[in-house]
Amino acid sequence: MLRTQIYLTEEESAGVTALAGVTGKKQSEIIREAIDAYLDAKRPSALEEAVNRCAGMWQDRTDLPDFAAARKSFDRDFGHE
Repeated sequence: MLRTQIYLTEEESAGVTALAGVTGKKQSEIIREAIDAYLDAKRPSALEEAVNRCAGMWQDRTDLPDFAAARKSFDRDFGHE
């Protein structure tokens, strides 16, 4: 574990102190749990990571049809111009 120093507002400090008193946990443990929960919430899901890895994977392909023309043809065929 690495030691670090942080600055808390008075309200944050009072909240952590109160929570420590109620739970019997150390303030540092509460802060670590809060950071872990925040990081978990911000971490992309496996699906998001897969989609991000796939983004742009076909951009340099020359063997694909002209999708804009195909879409225009589709819209024209069904009267959605």
